[in-house]
Formats: sequence, structure tokens, C-alpha cells
Amino acid sequence: MFGRKKQSPAESSRPSSAQQLHEPREGAKNRPTPKRRDQEAARKRPLVDNDRKAAKARARDERRRAASLQHKAMLSGDEAHLPPRDRGPVRRFIRDYVDARWNIGEWLLPIMLVTLIVSYLQPNQTTLAITMMLYLVVLFAIGDSLLTWRKIKKQLSEKYSPAEISGGGFYTFMRTFQLRRWRMPRAQVARGQFPTV
Repeated sequence: MFGRKKQSPAESSRPSSAQQLHEPREGAKNRPTPKRRDQEAARKRPLVDNDRKAAKARARDERRRAASLQHKAMLSGDEAHLPPRDRGPVRRFIRDYVDARWNIGEWLLPIMLVTLIVSYLQPNQTTLAITMMLYLVVLFAIGDSLLTWRKIKKQLSEKYSPAEISGGGFYTFMRTFQLRRWRMPRAQVARGQFPTV
């Protein structure tokens, strides 16, 4: 009685006179707005896949692809695919600074291996002296890494906030104790090529 007059399906399928006269314009949408229920229906996906084998295979392929990208990034230094702990300009600066200098900590593992071999060859005579020397090298390496972090922190604090620098000390410490060849992400600078903030 008071509502609009309902059209028959045949009438609703025919374009109105306004639609027939409408000419396509450049920059305009030139099509009717899709209904929300149609859009939602098109986007609907089941929460759990019916085919579990296919879902597992798809997840495995995605993990493999992500791991491959991450490994390539670790070799090339590509920031986009590095793990979160290595990402960002602060971490890159720390890596480049540590890689540019000679660190006592990176020689610790070879010295420990030589010490172990010598202590086996000369078990009684030189064991105490070798052990004391090893402890001294460890102390020097720790002191060297702390001094390195102090220098890095001084330069970083000129540009970055303390929140952005936090965690950098441990990151520096871990990198100084690794052999340059085994460091991941790989060293991108030569010795003596110190970065600027």
C-alpha cells in the first residue's frame, strides 16, 4: 500500500532509460557498485581446508620459500628478507662496524683449539700456563667487545633513541666472538671500511 511497487524479474533485468542513456566517462567507475553480500561471498574461504594433504603441502612450500629468501638475504644483506633481529639501520651499523675492525674475540676459537692440542701433547708441564693464558685471552676479548660497544653506542646515540639502540650490546658481543667467515648475515664491508651514522 505505502511501499514501492515491486518489479517483476523481467523488468528488473532490463536496463532503465537512465542507464541506457549513460555514456562511459574517462576516470569514472562506469559500472554499478557490487552488493556487499556478493563481495563477502566471493571472499569467503573455509577456516580449515577440506583437503589436508594439499594444505600441508602448500604450507610446507611456503615455509621453504620463506627459508630460501631468508638464506639468500643472509648472504647478500638484503634488508627486506632478513630475520627481525638483524633488520634495521641500527643493526646494519653494528654489523658493519664490527666487520670493519679486527676483534680479539674472533681469534678465541682458534686459540682454544691450539691450546687444547698443546695441553694433550704436553699434559703435565705446560697445562697451568696454557690455561692461565687462555683465561687472559678470554678477558681481553670480553674487554675488547665492551669497548667496541661503547664506541658504537656513542655514535648511534647521536641519531637514534635509546629504545632503538636497546639490545645492541648483546648483538655486538655475539658478533665480535664469531669468526668473520662464519658470521651471518655475511660481512658486507672490508676491513677498515668503517660506516658512518
